[in-house]
Amino acid sequence: MPKKQIVNGMMLKERIVTECSDESREIYDKGRFGEPLEDGRLQLNLTEAQYLVEKEKLMLVDGRNQGIVPDKLLKKAIRLEPNFWVRYQVYRDLRDRGYIVKTALKFGADFRVYGRGVKPGEDHAKWLIYPVKEGDTLTWYEFAAKNRVAHSTKKRLMIGIVDAEGDVTYYEIRWMRP
Repeated sequence: MPKKQIVNGMMLKERIVTECSDESREIYDKGRFGEPLEDGRLQLNLTEAQYLVEKEKLMLVDGRNQGIVPDKLLKKAIRLEPNFWVRYQVYRDLRDRGYIVKTALKFGADFRVYGRGVKPGEDHAKWLIYPVKEGDTLTWYEFAAKNRVAHSTKKRLMIGIVDAEGDVTYYEIRWMRP
């Protein structure tokens, strides 16, 4: 049985930087996790790091070289981003379904999602995703603004609603002409 390849990384405030290794390049090449740095390392965001730590593909340490387990990383992430748990539930669900998920800050959304088998750079993202906790509300103005952004960037709008158990239900919203 082949040995499981684990990437080593260090948490520097709210970002994570991996070692420069074949394993980190493979994580990027296969799943498009993180963004490659000029020196061959990867920079991961908190959602990517949490996912990889949970999947036992990333071993994290802090600045004092102390190990960071999934629960500890989750607590740190929630302190840095109060909505992290909801965002992460949607991220993990989409990744587990085989989608590549990247941040979408420049689009005014949480995530952009590529169709299965499509990698960033090969084609454009198919959806903009907004994670929402069940019971939270959006005004019509906020809803219309999200829909307008998705439409103007030629992406589909999807709302991922996370319930108390962490299950996600998706609703896709589209403009229609009667």
